[in-house]
Amino acid sequence: MNSEREEFYRIKRLPPYVFAEVNKLKAELRAGGMDIIDFGFGNPDLPTPQHVIDKLVETVQKPRTTGYSVSRGIMGLRQACARYYKRRFDVDLDPSNEIVATIGSKEGFANLAQAITAPGDVIFAPDPSYPLHAYGFIIAGAKIKGIPAITAEDYLAGVKAALEAADKPPLAIVVCFPSNPTGEVCDLSFYQEIVDIAKRDNIIILSDLAYSEIYFGEPPHSIFEIEGAKDCMIIETTSLSKTYSMAGWRMGFAVGNKTLVAALARVKSYLDYGAFTPIQVAACAALDGPQDCVEHARAIYRARRDVLVDSFARAGWDVPKPEASMFTWAPLPKGFEHLGSVEFCKRLMSEAGVAVSPGNGFGEHGEGYVRIALVENEQRIRQAARNIKGFLLAARDAAQ
Repeated sequence: MNSEREEFYRIKRLPPYVFAEVNKLKAELRAGGMDIIDFGFGNPDLPTPQHVIDKLVETVQKPRTTGYSVSRGIMGLRQACARYYKRRFDVDLDPSNEIVATIGSKEGFANLAQAITAPGDVIFAPDPSYPLHAYGFIIAGAKIKGIPAITAEDYLAGVKAALEAADKPPLAIVVCFPSNPTGEVCDLSFYQEIVDIAKRDNIIILSDLAYSEIYFGEPPHSIFEIEGAKDCMIIETTSLSKTYSMAGWRMGFAVGNKTLVAALARVKSYLDYGAFTPIQVAACAALDGPQDCVEHARAIYRARRDVLVDSFARAGWDVPKPEASMFTWAPLPKGFEHLGSVEFCKRLMSEAGVAVSPGNGFGEHGEGYVRIALVENEQRIRQAARNIKGFLLAARDAAQ
């Protein structure tokens, strides 16, 4: 038996990991003592609300809470999710068959791809978008049709054009608003058209709503606010990671069409025993407890966004102001476009001590952009702006 196989089938299907080169450089610079102001990883730096932590501590000390849990989530948690959807979107969900708790929305999305995909199926996915929207299906054997998605209008127009050009409809269409990485939002008319497409062509719709509570204008919508959406093959994933700064707790949901929820639950039943029960109980406290913590976090992200956009502009880099999410999506500064996203990120880190994510890591249409996560405090953001100003001036002087 050859113990030195270079590539396995599913690994071979994965595109090169664009972030690896940037992350390697970051580690090397830090090992050399360099202070890196890190906007690269969307890892919330805000604390988990204290009442959620208290509920975890209380629960973990009770007998029989540390054994195997329930793969699809304890009933109390699914009921809390249903109350959230009713309170936030005025959408009714049946906890028994329209909700499954997931170990973070990423796990739910990936296992859903495994549940519904056959080799060769075609998936329409936004580009740029969260990498798993494509990679989850690539791992499952699907073919990805990436559709430009800088705005919701761009994406909808691209979906319609791709449907007209296709020999047959795709298995599924992925939508993600508020968007990671662009911070763009959509309105109910967008979801209405997507639901109409699902009805007309019998297409599965997978809606990622992970950033529903980080917004700076009108609250984002759920696709299930559209009448009849639950009657279509539509499922929506949500997460507590960003809303309650619980990223490491790994707690999310998939909700909607009973057939899709059942398919996901069936796959999960073979793969896991669900999230740790005390985490599920604490998640109930997050969803049902006081929500001023969410408003407080939203205010912090808004302030950081405003400081970053204003201070970077004064430094010579115009960064668009996002309407939602914890990210800004910025074109490369003028005069640096020729470098490409990865090389620009490496130079920015080496010469200015500022880390951002290369846009082409989110799809080929992300080339020429970077994603900047709002995970550093205002003082660090201003310091980054000063560093960037020096970097831009030095580079432009050298080019003259």
